[in-house]
Amino acid sequence: MRLRTLPVASAATLALLLTGCAAEDTTDTAAPPQTGEGSGDSCVLEDPVPVGAALSLTGAAASYGQSQQKGLEVALDDLAEKEGVTYDLTVEDDATDPKQGIAVFEQFISRDPVSIILGPTLSNAAKTTNPIAQEESVPVLGISNTASGITEIGDWIFRDSLPETAVIPQTIAKAKESLGLEKVVVMYSNDDAFTESGYQAFEAALADEGIETAATLTFSKADTDFRALLTQAKAAQPDALVVSGLIEAAIPLVTQARELGLEMPIIGGNGFNSPQLMADAGEAAEGVVVGAAWNSSSESAENAAFLEAFRAKHGGDPDQFAAQAYTGMILVDAAVREGCSADRAAIQESLGGLSDIPTPLGSFSFAEREPQHPAVVQVVEGGAFTVLD
Repeated sequence: MRLRTLPVASAATLALLLTGCAAEDTTDTAAPPQTGEGSGDSCVLEDPVPVGAALSLTGAAASYGQSQQKGLEVALDDLAEKEGVTYDLTVEDDATDPKQGIAVFEQFISRDPVSIILGPTLSNAAKTTNPIAQEESVPVLGISNTASGITEIGDWIFRDSLPETAVIPQTIAKAKESLGLEKVVVMYSNDDAFTESGYQAFEAALADEGIETAATLTFSKADTDFRALLTQAKAAQPDALVVSGLIEAAIPLVTQARELGLEMPIIGGNGFNSPQLMADAGEAAEGVVVGAAWNSSSESAENAAFLEAFRAKHGGDPDQFAAQAYTGMILVDAAVREGCSADRAAIQESLGGLSDIPTPLGSFSFAEREPQHPAVVQVVEGGAFTVLD
């Protein structure tokens, strides 16, 4: 079992891929339909199962993609201790660019064929790349895609990341109960599929809970100065700010809010789920509320083992993105062993039937290719995420 990180495709190569002229070598191949003997822990496959991961290792989502890569590395180490099946994992950088993501998917589908693709990191990239895999009958397991409509792309598309529509209603309900919310200001990045989906989920949840939205303010995912918008928000005198944005926006937004004297709670979407928030925003992050699919304080044996292995390998604590990536490889292994096959169709069939798999996220099952496991509502206290009581 080994991890290979290959160089990003050049602009020239990308252009050729996108125009269909990339190759003089037109002999596309599919991943070898390798089938072994046995099932589950008794499964034996002679050759490593090829797995591809399209991650944002550079660009705006680099903090998420780098965490995912670390989580996959830990999973590979753990799976190497099991007998019978090994993995050849290739990680490619999509540079937080949907066009680059297309090039990576094309590579995994035909030029360097894999049995299953993990990723991409962001939902807007998934909506561009996943239809290609669906058309070519290649299974994809999203390990951080939370926007609406991901699995609706087709029956070859799965995700282990709870969608915002599952997490945000619980977040708003808990925040109302704990913080007594009656009126909020909503802010969101309106040029990203993930953050727009988060906004829509927030809007619906606030309405369901009878919480007034005093104002809705939009920004670009490239913005870093939020002072004018925050001044407008302050004038509305809300009980909380509700924000759907990526971590690159979350850090300056939270910091500037506190500088301007906005002391009310800030409720963030999944983009806020990163230790980088506390590391870079410092005390300004105190009191930020975030719904999550994973919390490090879980006392399950699987989570404890994951934390120990991650800290030993990387010298620090994992975040939700690392936990979901780790879980993704565990689910792939369970699916491969179930059918004892590296064949794409066999993995698709087995993956969809997984139920009650022990993972750091909790007991995990798929229903219609969507994840089924508990969510948790967190608040930043003392520089760390803790469960909101």
